[in-house]
Amino acid sequence: MAFLILTEYIEQGMAQAVYDKLEDGTFAGRIPLCPGVVAFGNTLRECERELRSTLEEWILLGLKLKHPLPVIGNIDLNQEPRHDSLGAL
Repeated sequence: MAFLILTEYIEQGMAQAVYDKLEDGTFAGRIPLCPGVVAFGNTLRECERELRSTLEEWILLGLKLKHPLPVIGNIDLNQEPRHDSLGAL
């Protein structure tokens, strides 16, 4: 279930991405809700792939270091995981 939540969080984050074409013809992308999530690429597609990779790494590092992550698409990754008892299974 956590995998699906992370996948949806990434998709919602990527939906917030902003791209700019730079003077040299390359592209820059960023996700305003996620400070420091920035990427560059020779093409828009390359920039998008790099931005997704950067976002994934940013999320994993944030979770590992217990940094607060923004709520994106009503998904709050800051909540402690809930563990059901074996009897509930």
